[in-house]
Amino acid sequence: MEAPHHQAPANIAALTVNSPEQMGELGRRLAKLLRPGDLVMLTGELGAGKTTLTRGLGEGLGVRGAVTSPTFVIARVHPPLGAGPALVHVDAYRLGGGLDEMEDLDLDVSLPDSVIVVEWGDGKVEELSDDRLHVIIDRAVGDTTDEVREVTLTGLGARWTEADLAALSA
Repeated sequence: MEAPHHQAPANIAALTVNSPEQMGELGRRLAKLLRPGDLVMLTGELGAGKTTLTRGLGEGLGVRGAVTSPTFVIARVHPPLGAGPALVHVDAYRLGGGLDEMEDLDLDVSLPDSVIVVEWGDGKVEELSDDRLHVIIDRAVGDTTDEVREVTLTGLGARWTEADLAALSA
């Protein structure tokens, strides 16, 4: 008898990041877990460190071009320098229609062959994939030092069931 279909349990890891340097390092570590077709959603207020994390990801993946916030272009493609996947960095803040608009961007890259990082994607890009990694960056509450962030990584779907997210805090 088949088990009823339901959302796979989430794989969750929480860690504290104390500086922009550590945020970049987290991105470089995370890059080692990523593979083509992965969707990473980044959530956090302005200045939380989303672009810093993505810059680290780009370094870890070994892609071309400086990772900057793609606010005005909506999406920027960083082709791989080596054999790895391209990094597609999307700012969905002004994407109203979600997925259809993503398709319309004509990114000149195959999404299944790329790692896709989406800022401000909540409620817009979930249907791109059942398997996604949701990274939430929060400022540490009540902490006077501006640099401390609480980062929660939630891996959804079968792709992330076995991923060792806890190792990222090493």
